[in-house]
Amino acid sequence: MSSSPLRLLQLLACAFFALALQAQTPAQPGNVIVPCIYEDAYGFQNGMALVKHNGKWGYVDKTGREVIPCKYQIYFPCEGITEDLACLCDDGWFGFLTKTGAPAIPFEFDEAWPFAEGLAVVKKDEKRGFIDKTGHVVVLLRYDLVFSFTEGLAAVKLDKKWGFVDKTGRELIPLKYDDADSFHEGLAAVQLNKLWGFIDKTGREVIPCKYELYESFAEGMAGVLVNDRLGFIDKTGREIVAPRYVYDYPSGRYSEGLAVVKLNGNWGFIDMQGREVIPLNYSGAYDFHDGLASVKQNGKWGFIDKTGQVVIPLRYNRVSTFSEGLAGMQVEKKWGFIDKTGREVIAPTYDDILSFDGGIAAVKLNGKWGFIGK
Repeated sequence: MSSSPLRLLQLLACAFFALALQAQTPAQPGNVIVPCIYEDAYGFQNGMALVKHNGKWGYVDKTGREVIPCKYQIYFPCEGITEDLACLCDDGWFGFLTKTGAPAIPFEFDEAWPFAEGLAVVKKDEKRGFIDKTGHVVVLLRYDLVFSFTEGLAAVKLDKKWGFVDKTGRELIPLKYDDADSFHEGLAAVQLNKLWGFIDKTGREVIPCKYELYESFAEGMAGVLVNDRLGFIDKTGREIVAPRYVYDYPSGRYSEGLAVVKLNGNWGFIDMQGREVIPLNYSGAYDFHDGLASVKQNGKWGFIDKTGQVVIPLRYNRVSTFSEGLAGMQVEKKWGFIDKTGREVIAPTYDDILSFDGGIAAVKLNGKWGFIGK
């Protein structure tokens, strides 16, 4: 017997109401976006994530659709899409695909690195240079080593000496250094006679080469080593923090106005004037992110704020830094996520995790990787 028009309208109204309720109900934290079916995975970058299946690599989008099939090889550092192009290796040759998987630059290079500032490092016949997004060589493949462009310049090496080129390939800073690093905050570290200093973009030696080791400038300060002790200088080379600390990861860089430092086996934090604003009372510590830093005492990790106040108790086996308001925490070999109040947002269920990026995090379960939402 057929339904009456009124009955059909009622059914349609119920269905519409149910769909409306469903649309208004937010996804539960930890909602599976991509099932744990991959052998390896990296976090999302530009809306795509690199994944490994049957020994080959490809990309999935945020719906879990395999946009670029898992049929490519990949080698560090080509583990992400930058500037809308994916650097991959096919049958031993490197090239680039678009985010849709369409060919962009032919697979014809011995090596290639992701695009940075519109140019990518490529290698042929043991020489390196740069191509643009059309595949055109803009910096001749003549160098033994090169770094990707930062702040408009790239460090290059030829015949055991380093200098810098601009995006036309012009050697703007002569190749005369024993070693060099990329530009950060307008200055680049260079080495002469086994000692490090800093130059500006004209090649002027702003800070003499007199340090045993260095960290790049961050927040206007750089960590430097003198007599195997860590201190900090500003961009004029003025010593702000005397070299007295032990150089050990992750010390040597400022983050959110504070730097983690180590002395006599204990960790704490100094401010931009070098004052020990958070006492060196911890057996482990990491940089501040999102206003909180992880610290360790008695074998357990938690989080403090910039006043040194413990805001999340030190009760976890391991933790990750905060990203997008959430941090990973490990309890009895399983990982989950907490918010900045210490509330357990995603229960410790996973064997491994990566930080949230764009609302999605890679997680590992039973030996396979997938992705969850916040």
